[in-house]
Amino acid sequence: MQDVEEFAKEKGLEDMTDTLKIGALIAQNLTKWAEIQGILPEESEYLQQEHDHKWRHPLALYFTIVVCSIGAAVQGWDQTGSNGANLSFPREFGIGHGEDPGHPNYKRDSWLVGLVNAGPYIGSAFIGCWLSDPFNFYLGRRGTIFLSAVFCGATVPIFAAENAPARIRGALVMSWQMWTAFGLFLGFCANLAVYQVGDIAWRLQIGSAFIPAVPLLLGIYFCPESPRWYMKKNRYREAYNSLLRLRFHLIQAARDLYYIHSQLQVEAAIVGKSNYLSRFGQLFTIPRVRRSTLASFTVMIAQQMCGINIIAFYSSSVFRQAGASERDALIASFGFGLVNFVFAWPAIWTIDTYGRRSLLLFTFPQMAWTLLAAGFCFYIPETNKAHIGLIALFIYVFAAFYSPGEGPVPFTYSAECFPLSHREVGMGCAVATCLFWAAILSISFPAILQKFGSTGAFGFYAGLNVCAFVMILLFVPETKQRTLEELDYIFAVPTSKFISYQLRTAVPWWIRRHILRKKGEVLPPLYHFEKGVEVNENEAESTSEVKKE
Repeated sequence: MQDVEEFAKEKGLEDMTDTLKIGALIAQNLTKWAEIQGILPEESEYLQQEHDHKWRHPLALYFTIVVCSIGAAVQGWDQTGSNGANLSFPREFGIGHGEDPGHPNYKRDSWLVGLVNAGPYIGSAFIGCWLSDPFNFYLGRRGTIFLSAVFCGATVPIFAAENAPARIRGALVMSWQMWTAFGLFLGFCANLAVYQVGDIAWRLQIGSAFIPAVPLLLGIYFCPESPRWYMKKNRYREAYNSLLRLRFHLIQAARDLYYIHSQLQVEAAIVGKSNYLSRFGQLFTIPRVRRSTLASFTVMIAQQMCGINIIAFYSSSVFRQAGASERDALIASFGFGLVNFVFAWPAIWTIDTYGRRSLLLFTFPQMAWTLLAAGFCFYIPETNKAHIGLIALFIYVFAAFYSPGEGPVPFTYSAECFPLSHREVGMGCAVATCLFWAAILSISFPAILQKFGSTGAFGFYAGLNVCAFVMILLFVPETKQRTLEELDYIFAVPTSKFISYQLRTAVPWWIRRHILRKKGEVLPPLYHFEKGVEVNENEAESTSEVKKE
């Protein structure tokens, strides 16, 4: 208890020393608060309520998540604006011959249309995401989100993750993807609403994305700032006040305050004094952080490998190439947006029930066969009504599998897997990875479509889904319902040991249990949280060397 007293004195919290002592004891064992001497019945009641009703939280927490969701809608709406504009803006700028193989500018126009679509993602990947760390450092989460929607992709998920309790963090943070899907849907609605207004249609389709940005800018300053950010700036009183708005009772706020402080001390001892460039370098040199970087890179690049953005960016063009009119192509794209949004809802429950990794390993094989089926449907003669109908059907089924799996997981996973010391730069790197490969996809897809044809292009992305499945199996550990701090245990396991466990233990167990139907088979666990995860000597030496540097 002397450590707690010194902590309270150092941070100017002497008036709440007794509460901090109880909170520190609770933080040592989050499930045995009833055994603590001195805890009041009222405090115990709130802790029990938190345990029994995981969705019962203050309005300020849910308001924060709603505002973060609006930020996601801005991104989704922006993507679909360009989707509809692809049908008209190329003609406006004299680059509309990308679908006419006989025209001399056929290849040039295809690449130019792809480059125009990729422009926002190139800017975000090479500039916006990397400015996220210094902007967060000086302006805080709210200030960064307010300043520019360019940085929302790197900051909003962090903001949501740092304010959310561990038990529902996945569900709340995944609202980023769910409301991105809602933004996609609204963007498709806007495309349909204005497509017949004449030459300015493409301008309205792209510009309409400003609509959700207005409530985002107005609402963000009514949210409490991230307590973790305040503590990084040594503003503990303000951190405590934020926690009081995000939790029902002061004992919960005191518990979380001391818990976060303890972990910050551990991380500071590991990282030492660092600047932006050194933190970026440590993404690849400190073993624990390097494994987080690899895992977040994998889930982010997998989002592009799965092929979702060939639909989000080019669905109207794909449907028109399948023989649909401009109106019918936009309606079919509207259907894709609706399916994408509706099937994102189950992830609120499944992401913290089945886990991030399990959802990915289940949905990627389904996305592979649905894309392959959609590609083969292009062989059906266009005169047959089943041609466009079956293509749309399999694209919709693909979206139904994507939305509760690879849709919400990457941003949720990347927002929680990094230690606090590297969260901004790590998330910036992860989002930059996602947006960079989105740009590559956007630029290359028209050319892939030219070379491979529709069937070949869809088959190509079906193969990439299989590759992504293998990468996730080997490089992405489960993080379900672990506190942000407990994840240090998970990422202490060397990558080679994790791969060996998957190939030699988990995969054979799965075959025996689910194919050979041996119900008595039990999977030996890799992690033992009650004991901690031991780091082998080589890894410990590597960490020590990095500390010395």
